Amino acid sequence: MEYKFGQFSPEHLAKMEEGVQLFNEQKYWECHESLEDVWMEDRNDQARNVYWAVIQVAAACIHYRDDKIIGAQGMIKKAQEKFRRCRDLHVLTPLVLQYLDWEELEALAMKIPESGATLEQFEDLFNFRFKHYQSHPV
Repeated sequence: MEYKFGQFSPEHLAKMEEGVQLFNEQKYWECHESLEDVWMEDRNDQARNVYWAVIQVAAACIHYRDDKIIGAQGMIKKAQEKFRRCRDLHVLTPLVLQYLDWEELEALAMKIPESGATLEQFEDLFNFRFKHYQSHPV
């Protein structure tokens, strides 16, 4: 497949390896830090919205684990905007869908209400793992 600038490519996927591994280990702060580095590196690339969504989901999970609903709510609202932006900007490619279980992750994030959520509504998102990343082709 030929990738246009701004679309999620094999190079983007490879840059996420450490962050995905940390996310799967529930090391959400470390995941955030790892992906923030690549997010900054790719600051002129729309594909960075994929990193950004995962960063904000990880931050929401930190708040969930700490029983801080206001922080979790604020972060998930920001993450939901990044999921919408990924679709609107046509960033998503088969790589995102296949290796980052994107549709599952997006559905879990989007089912949490933008306001008035409870901590229990974050549990499925907190338990999400990237199941297919380890088989990525890069």
